[in-house]
Amino acid sequence: MSLLIGVLGPEGTFSEKAAKRFDPQASLRYFRDFEEVIAAVEGGEVDRGVVPLENSLEGSVGMTLDSLLSRDVKITGEINLAVRHCLLGTGRAEEVKVILSHPQALAQCRSYIKRNFPEAELRTTGSTSHAARLAGEFSEMAAIADAETAERYGLSVIGRNVQDSDQNVTRFAVVGREAAGPSGRDKTSLAVYLERAAPGALWEVLGEFAKRKINLTKIESRPSKRGLGDYYFFIDLEGHVSDPLVEEALARIRERAAMTKVLGSYPRTDLSDNSER
Repeated sequence: MSLLIGVLGPEGTFSEKAAKRFDPQASLRYFRDFEEVIAAVEGGEVDRGVVPLENSLEGSVGMTLDSLLSRDVKITGEINLAVRHCLLGTGRAEEVKVILSHPQALAQCRSYIKRNFPEAELRTTGSTSHAARLAGEFSEMAAIADAETAERYGLSVIGRNVQDSDQNVTRFAVVGREAAGPSGRDKTSLAVYLERAAPGALWEVLGEFAKRKINLTKIESRPSKRGLGDYYFFIDLEGHVSDPLVEEALARIRERAAMTKVLGSYPRTDLSDNSER
């Protein structure tokens, strides 16, 4: 029996594309935003969810991080997807007065839009495929979306590869209800809250990894929404939560931090594995 995977809809999103790479045989269910996808995983409506974690041009996806923090789910895998945006519409380039897309996609094509359509009105939509569907209504509208979306919504490709860098890669998380076992080549994602940390508290947390030679691949802060200057720290490290050294480091960190949550341990993917297969 095939997996049921939740993704951002409607049909034609990059989340859908990532999910099909993860499991070409899976059935898909579409949701309005990333938070709904993760809630559906927690509630058992779907077996897995595929949601974007971060983009090489625009950084982390805040809604995803907030939902992973608040929901009882685990990251069980990751997918690196090369993102190649196109400008789609029913008219010609000179007719375009409004450009629609998801906020992340608009940001990833900022320079292209400014250079080629400086007077165009930018409108945000819930997804790139939603933008494509809307762009089919008027010749003055165009959408930034995947080229494959054009045929699905009866659009033409006005411009190809309109992203501001060819190194535009989005890292997606596969989210489930059960933790993944060790594969021997894993990554662990954490969220740590230091509660208006005393001087040196973050250094002490990071030092627990350094003294055990555990490599950190990412660290960033995100507002806790409890007040200005109050943050959660999101950390990615090499290794599985069951590895003795990682276990040891986490035990020491829990003594110092007000909250430590393991968001998931899962097989890591090479950064080079971002081709559009």
